[in-house]
Amino acid sequence: MEEQQKPDFGRIIERVEQRKLKARRRPKRSVWLGLGLMGVVGWSVAIPTVACTALGVWLDRVYPQSFSWTLSLLIGGLLFGCLMAYNWVKKETDSIDDNDNENQNQDI
Repeated sequence: MEEQQKPDFGRIIERVEQRKLKARRRPKRSVWLGLGLMGVVGWSVAIPTVACTALGVWLDRVYPQSFSWTLSLLIGGLLFGCLMAYNWVKKETDSIDDNDNENQNQDI
């Protein structure tokens, strides 16, 4: 039974060591970079939401309907902003993954 545990333990140690080495090769990122990224994501949601809401208020005054332009465009702007933020974060994540894959290929 002890012999079965030794290879598993060795593999676990190897994986942990590989993660540590990979983390050391990565460039250091500051806290400000993280805060800046959160700001970009926040603004990419806030700007379309506010712009569409303002357009909805104007349309409610100029072209009144049985439904609320403001509420409709607020929801539409929020959905559009969330979609933009999702696409931006996905693009950044893919870029990071591509860089990690390139670094791994260079090490081999």
